[in-house]
Amino acid sequence: MFAKERQETIIELLKRNKSVKVSQLTKRFQVSLETIRRDLEFLEKEGLIKRVHGGAVLEETTSHETTFIERETIHIEEKKEIAKIATRFVTEGQSIALDVSTTNTEFAKVLKESFTRLTIVTNSLPIANILAEMPNYTIILPGGVLRNQELCIVGEMAEAFVSQFHIDTFFMSMSGISLSAGLTDYGIGEVQMKSKMLHASQKGIVLADSSKFDVKSFLKVCDLERVECIITDSKLKQSIFEKYEKAGIEIIND
Repeated sequence: MFAKERQETIIELLKRNKSVKVSQLTKRFQVSLETIRRDLEFLEKEGLIKRVHGGAVLEETTSHETTFIERETIHIEEKKEIAKIATRFVTEGQSIALDVSTTNTEFAKVLKESFTRLTIVTNSLPIANILAEMPNYTIILPGGVLRNQELCIVGEMAEAFVSQFHIDTFFMSMSGISLSAGLTDYGIGEVQMKSKMLHASQKGIVLADSSKFDVKSFLKVCDLERVECIITDSKLKQSIFEKYEKAGIEIIND
């Protein structure tokens, strides 16, 4: 098992059990005490856990992964608001990429109402299904492995496929936004797909509701400076807006 997979499993154990012991982890993974200590040191440095005597607990500021279906009804009005703002960054006939997320699913619904001709690269089955009825939309889906809980395609085959394209704009979702950790998310497969889509695009724009700010998720996607701007909702606290603006990060929420 690779270090990232082991660390992701440690986070899953913490979410279920609230705490873990080093001795339990060495037995579970059949690795040395020093290896587990390095894992915990790394996770603590990333702000995901807090080490305690003999083990670790979850850091309170860490976001928790939920399934696609669970997220569909959370912050729905905020997502609709973000989707309407995001249309200002799309032009007729453009090529765009949408990764799997409930925010991008709402964005897809608004795109149908606003544009008649687009090329869309996506690894999301719900998004492809929503846009399929548009006769002048070119929908490009990669082949690969279906991640059932997220209803999306991931894997090396999908990543290689996406890398072939030259996309105008990638609208990317994110579970965590932090000045110290950058843009972070859950799921190794999903994060790798985001990276490939971003690399294949001329520019990247983050779509994330206000609850994602000052939050660190499990895996880093990229630095904040790598994207053009972050589109969020009007509920973002002014203090947070000003803090990120001071750091040179453009946030659009109106």
